[in-house]
Amino acid sequence: MLMSTLSNRYAHQLLDARANSAQMPRLSVDTALTMSDGYEVAKRILDIRIAQGEQPVGRKIGFNNRKVWSKFGGQNLVDVPVWATMYDSTVRFADDNRAFQSLVGAVQPRLEPEIVFKLGKTPAKNASLTELAACIEWMAHGFEIIVCPFADWQFEPVDAVAAFGLHGSLIIGEPHILSAASRRNLAEVLTNSSVSLSLDSGEGFSLRGAGFGADLLDSPVHAMMHLHKLLQTQPEFAPLTAGEIITTGTWTEAYPIAGGQTWTTAFSGVSLPGLTVGFV
Repeated sequence: MLMSTLSNRYAHQLLDARANSAQMPRLSVDTALTMSDGYEVAKRILDIRIAQGEQPVGRKIGFNNRKVWSKFGGQNLVDVPVWATMYDSTVRFADDNRAFQSLVGAVQPRLEPEIVFKLGKTPAKNASLTELAACIEWMAHGFEIIVCPFADWQFEPVDAVAAFGLHGSLIIGEPHILSAASRRNLAEVLTNSSVSLSLDSGEGFSLRGAGFGADLLDSPVHAMMHLHKLLQTQPEFAPLTAGEIITTGTWTEAYPIAGGQTWTTAFSGVSLPGLTVGFV
């Protein structure tokens, strides 16, 4: 583990870079760091942000799509799912599944289409996949805007963990309350679902990518189970709790975004409306 002075220094460097929309060297450039070190920095950042008045509202899961692992990383591929805290300052809801989002201050922003859950009940420590799904109150589609303070998106896994899990903001579409029957079959339904992602830069929409729920550790519910188990090995963090919002990872590549673009999605195999977001 890092000494507290070093984790505190790294935390403030990352917070300063975010506040100033600046890039910075990777933390792992000169220091051999473990994933535990990365989460130690993340915990220090969590404490600082709470002290500054931000309220945690949930977690984001990252790097759980097997098909995009090769797109990220420096010397080592980022091939282990990670998580980070989301705050009331970084999460908002779209109006009628449409929204506009400013990219001012977003460093190297990219877009990820995701499935978002809200927990209505706190899952038991030893919950099965079905029992975990039974704790979900609602499901929605969301766009996560991820950002990166490291040049050219080159980093090691520990850098990504420390740097807010690369979380910038989350835009959530219309929540759909789940019935008991829907919860029982949710993992299977999402495993067999797909999404298409299209871009309009001013000349009409064109397909940019597509993805499948099965790529997210078998389904978004499986991804949340991975987080549930991981948190049980990290006593410094609170376990999953009723009321939390969980965004479960991208279904496609993370695409670079810019002002003037409009992105939209459509799902197949699951009853969720698409989401349209224009960037300014």
